[in-house]
Amino acid sequence: MALVPFPNSPARRDEESPQPYAPEGGDAPSPFGDEEEPLDGRMTFLEHLDELRRRITHAVVALLVGFLAAFGFIDRIVAFVYARLVADVPGGKLIYTEPGEGFFLYIKIAAVAGLLLASPYVMLQVWLFIAPGLYAREKKLAVPFVVSSSTLFISGAAFAHYILFPAAWRFFAGFTNEFIEFTPRIDPVFGLYVKLLLAMGLVFQMPVLMFVLARLGIVTAGFLLRNIKYAILLIFVVAAVVTPDGSMVVQTLMAAPMIVLYLLGILVAWLFGKSNKSDDEEASA
Repeated sequence: MALVPFPNSPARRDEESPQPYAPEGGDAPSPFGDEEEPLDGRMTFLEHLDELRRRITHAVVALLVGFLAAFGFIDRIVAFVYARLVADVPGGKLIYTEPGEGFFLYIKIAAVAGLLLASPYVMLQVWLFIAPGLYAREKKLAVPFVVSSSTLFISGAAFAHYILFPAAWRFFAGFTNEFIEFTPRIDPVFGLYVKLLLAMGLVFQMPVLMFVLARLGIVTAGFLLRNIKYAILLIFVVAAVVTPDGSMVVQTLMAAPMIVLYLLGILVAWLFGKSNKSDDEEASA
């Protein structure tokens, strides 16, 4: 007497489930299409939060290590930064009115120097956080991403140190006359310096950001090129917000590299974007 399997038994499901056709001597095609990564490798929302916590922890530890390393050379670093801060101050000196201002200046300078030292490792943590959403061939771009993002961040900080901050500071110091003496305090001067330093460091990440968005298919080179006039308008708005004074010279100095970086980002999106690859595949088909 033959046994009839129950409707939900494994044997029944195996009989009713259609099996993909496999050519002789070959493997069955995936029912999910040509995926480079298995769907089982996707992370849940809680796993993403745990991964974010892990990457932030690693970045904070790197910043602490960079801070301690910078503090070992704090006198040289302070002399380097202080020479820039007082270069356009009449008398060549800053004042402080609070007991802890001079001490905390050393702490703040060490923290900024530590951030610059740890920037490659921090960028690596950013890459490791977004890497699970990329294909295997895209994960091989880790080294170029870390090198380019770190180099651009340090380049932006250097641009602010050597060009942008002196231009802004000469504007402020230009109102000194026989009735007004310019004697700035340490805290607001260094606050302005750090603000411009970090702002330009982040602004110089524009090509890297466009590369990531282009690889994910969110933007294309054509879209960026078509909206360039709105991008330039937005760039000048950002420059006006970040610039601490109403000087058009300082705003232009800040907006000019942003426009150049936007054009560079268009080139990056055209070279590495998904649309460019698909067009090449269609042309070769």
